[in-house]
Amino acid sequence: MTPADAELALDWAAAEGWNPGRHDAASFLAADPAGLLVGLQDDAPAAVIACVRYGDAFGFVGLYIVRADLRGHGHGMELWRAGHELFGDRASALEAVEAQIPNYARSGYVAGDWTQRWEGRGGGVAHPDVGPVAPADVLDLDARAFGAPREAFLRGWLAQPEVVARGLWRNGALVRYGVRRRSRAGWKVGPLFAAGLPDAGTLLDALVADLDGPYWIDIPRAHPTATRLATDRHMTPVFRTARMVRGTAPPHDASLVFGVTSLELG
Repeated sequence: MTPADAELALDWAAAEGWNPGRHDAASFLAADPAGLLVGLQDDAPAAVIACVRYGDAFGFVGLYIVRADLRGHGHGMELWRAGHELFGDRASALEAVEAQIPNYARSGYVAGDWTQRWEGRGGGVAHPDVGPVAPADVLDLDARAFGAPREAFLRGWLAQPEVVARGLWRNGALVRYGVRRRSRAGWKVGPLFAAGLPDAGTLLDALVADLDGPYWIDIPRAHPTATRLATDRHMTPVFRTARMVRGTAPPHDASLVFGVTSLELG
């Protein structure tokens, strides 16, 4: 993809109701420039996919969309195969809407648990111990929670316009961090990585304290303590996706994940 292709892909994602970040394109391209693909027909974009490689062991699939007027003609499968060739022997994962689970299963993906999107309203109290973070600060904590290194992506993610990134240190170590970014409607929170519900709640409150509108966060249902973060704040469940994995994904500390970074890139 060119930068213009990446912006178009996000426009298509918005039309599907996915509400991507307003400034996601540059950070998506930074993650793996060769992993964002566009299929052309008559020199016009016909389909898009992100097959982003994180290190030597893991990849993530997202932004898989065929132009509405060209669906059902095999363009998507052609691009799917091209993207997966990039992974080689890497394990890969994706977030699937329920209707597509059987299709992905035919390609070797196995459904795990659900990721639930929750909608909340801004407001609250910012905690004085929560402060700004830079990409270099978050690399170790992020790799433990995500399961793979993704420095190039994080540098782009935290550099987005209108991003708020916050963290808390204890004994010289970063123990939680989270990011709020502008989406096509409202705001998204992700990632939200923390050791325990009190820290996660303090961090979330700090991220949304100055908002007067809606925000959304995607929470793994397999982490019931993280679900409490949403229910304690009377948030509303909106929709869910199934986390599906092909191969053996690298280990990660799931207890840290109170909000996933992005349904599109993991």
